[in-house]
Amino acid sequence: MDEFGQEARDARASGALPQLRLDELLEGLQQQVAQVRSARDRVHTLLDAVLAIGSDLELEVVLQRIVESAVSLVDAKYGALGVLGEEGTIKQFVTVGIDEETIARIGHYPHGEGILGLLIRHPEPLRLADLAQHPSSVGFPAGHPPMTSFLGAPVRVRDQVFGNLYLTDKQGTAEFDADDEAVLRTLAAAAGVAIDNARLYDDARRRQGWLAASNELTRSLLSGTEPAVVLESCTATVREMAGADMVTLAVPVGDSGELVVEAASGTRAEDVRGLVLGAGALATKVFASGETITSDAVSADPRAVGGSAAIVELGPAFFVPLGTRDHVRGVLQVANVPGGPVFADAVIDMVIGYGNQAALALEVAEHRQDAERMLVLNDRDRIARDLHDLVIQRLFAGALTLQSTLGRLSDRPQVGERVQRVVDDLDDTIKVIRSTIYSLREQERARSEGLRARLVAAMERASETLGFAPALRMTGLLDTNVPADHAEHLLAVLGEALSNAARHARATAVDVSVEVTDTALQLKLADNGRGVDPTVTRRSGLANLEKRAQELGGTFTIRPNEPSGTVVEWAAPLRAAR
Repeated sequence: MDEFGQEARDARASGALPQLRLDELLEGLQQQVAQVRSARDRVHTLLDAVLAIGSDLELEVVLQRIVESAVSLVDAKYGALGVLGEEGTIKQFVTVGIDEETIARIGHYPHGEGILGLLIRHPEPLRLADLAQHPSSVGFPAGHPPMTSFLGAPVRVRDQVFGNLYLTDKQGTAEFDADDEAVLRTLAAAAGVAIDNARLYDDARRRQGWLAASNELTRSLLSGTEPAVVLESCTATVREMAGADMVTLAVPVGDSGELVVEAASGTRAEDVRGLVLGAGALATKVFASGETITSDAVSADPRAVGGSAAIVELGPAFFVPLGTRDHVRGVLQVANVPGGPVFADAVIDMVIGYGNQAALALEVAEHRQDAERMLVLNDRDRIARDLHDLVIQRLFAGALTLQSTLGRLSDRPQVGERVQRVVDDLDDTIKVIRSTIYSLREQERARSEGLRARLVAAMERASETLGFAPALRMTGLLDTNVPADHAEHLLAVLGEALSNAARHARATAVDVSVEVTDTALQLKLADNGRGVDPTVTRRSGLANLEKRAQELGGTFTIRPNEPSGTVVEWAAPLRAAR
């Protein structure tokens, strides 16, 4: 029985071995099938991701979809795309997996140091089990979530590295594998094509917008629209097309070499409109050299002294001359707030082209205005000649005739007195006409040096006595909308106020604002001196300022400045003078 039982057991054992081998083969086959299915699904997912990132032409949308697709394909918890700027720094950082609250705690996006910098310097795929253990690691800033495994790959656009994909914390396992790296490489290649298409589309759309804006600018100037209105529209157009936070346009004031911000659009535009730019401002340097200047942080740029960047805190910016190097008509400043993106070369090139177009249109418009002005001057000369040669001569002849009849009216004294009054009236009329002739011929010569240039000259003279350059803002059509008598009163008031600030106030800063509207001319001067001494009772200078305001039907006030100093405000209406 024992022998029979042993044989049976041996037979069952020999039959079980083939069954075990078959089970192992089936299990291995199932694993291979699962791997094939997984690879197939992954390929389909990759194809879907490629289609997704290539289905939109908006660059920002494309970048976001690239990161989202990368995170999904390799099962990462966090993902980012660092777009490279000049000198190998990260200028844009698109993230997935980190909420806004965490971003706010971190404070700022990385600049390209540590492991991220290693991938920038050596643009090859990089896979790490623990990025903190790598020699190039510099750790995380405060508030940054912990991260372990790492996978990175460069994104190339036409053989140029556009940026790098960064993925961290593989889900469900300790680290990324070779398949993850292969998938990310493939996605990065497809991303480069999608980014290139989006950039080409963006450039084409921007060029179309610039062309339309240039055509509108030319049409407006040549149709007779006021240049001041056109320049305001010009700055608004540049700000919109360049995606900037602030754009200013500065033009020269007389022959002083200084500029004034004629038009401004965007962040705190009212604070810089009318501001006079001294020789240290970057815009003034561009006007003198005719060359474009760029800055990553213009308010902190040691090359800039004064200017709008000293009034408003600005970050990345560039300055473009309007016109040729030999004939610069003005300077465009295009800027973002601190922390804003640096302007791409394509944007700068577009603004340069638009500036050249604007300069040409301004030149043509000025020639047209000069031609119209010559017609007006010719008409004035003709009127003056006619008044002199015809009207005055006839009046003079008539007066002589009446005078010759006076001797015949000696017996009629009342009639003689009437005739004498008529002769006197004719003499007065001749004097008025002669004065009118003189005014017609001198009016344009008086305007050859406008109020703006005279204000700048007054400020330059005052800087010698003050010991520093006062700030000046000019707003409105000062050279055309201010009558001559108002201009003279304004200059006298400004001179007296600046003299008081220099002699009595002991100020270290003076801010002057001159503004003209359709109804009023206004002057405001604020200093940080010691204020008006209440013990001083003789104030003839202030009385003169008040009297000048009263003569024009205006107002004059003086009040303390905060935290110290004095504010002088003088205003005169314009409607009564017209």
